[in-house]
Amino acid sequence: MWTLFEPLHAVTYFAPEAREHFEAAGLRGFWRGYFAGRAAVLGPVGPAPVVAAFFGFAPTTVARALPDVWSRATPAAALQARQAGAVAALRGLLAGVGTEHIAEAAELLSQAALAADTAGRVLGAANLALPMPDDPYARLWQAATVLREHRGDGHVAALVTAGLDGCEALAWRSGLDLSRETLQPARGWTDEEWASAIGRLHQRGWLTSAGTATTTAVEAYRRIEALTDEAAMRPWHALGSTDRLVELLTPLARAAARSIPAINPIGLPRV
Repeated sequence: MWTLFEPLHAVTYFAPEAREHFEAAGLRGFWRGYFAGRAAVLGPVGPAPVVAAFFGFAPTTVARALPDVWSRATPAAALQARQAGAVAALRGLLAGVGTEHIAEAAELLSQAALAADTAGRVLGAANLALPMPDDPYARLWQAATVLREHRGDGHVAALVTAGLDGCEALAWRSGLDLSRETLQPARGWTDEEWASAIGRLHQRGWLTSAGTATTTAVEAYRRIEALTDEAAMRPWHALGSTDRLVELLTPLARAAARSIPAINPIGLPRV
């Protein structure tokens, strides 16, 4: 299910329409739009809660954007730009799909999102507290965003339970399937911080000295992903069968994925 709703959410990061709406709100530059758009649900916060909630970003990277972005656009303006840009992107990407198809997918996905359990899930809860739009494109994006952040909150909890910090999680993942060249600059860690994380993981037996994942690391990956899946299940249990939603979302996810680079720090595979 994640591979089917994540592309719908991720247009807010990669689609040109999203960038245009952020810039029109005064948020010029990719990272200003990213941090303002994603953090606005928390209010005009400083870097500390965002470092904690987003998890994988270097604190210095977050601090370059926050709280400066709130002098350029209020959280309300950032949220408005976020939704408007995402809707504009989806309308273009999904132009070949009928409105009845979009409306049914939005209704089922929002049913799942509204059933999300939010205890301990800060970003999921904050996005769920926003009004669910009536417009089917906005409703589709908002539901995908709630489910995405709900799952992400659970994933962070699984990583913390495994005793990982943000840089370690990325260095470990780069030893498995994603590249350091993609992950490190996208999250702002220095070479020294990255090397230190590899050293700590090497001591744990998770990485070789060269940064390659060990059997122990592969087993840990499977365990953490299983915990993440388990923590994200309640919306789908509430929905019951997901067969119809899978049928509806598959062409939408494929179309939305056209805006997402094939190699990306989210680790999103092709649908």
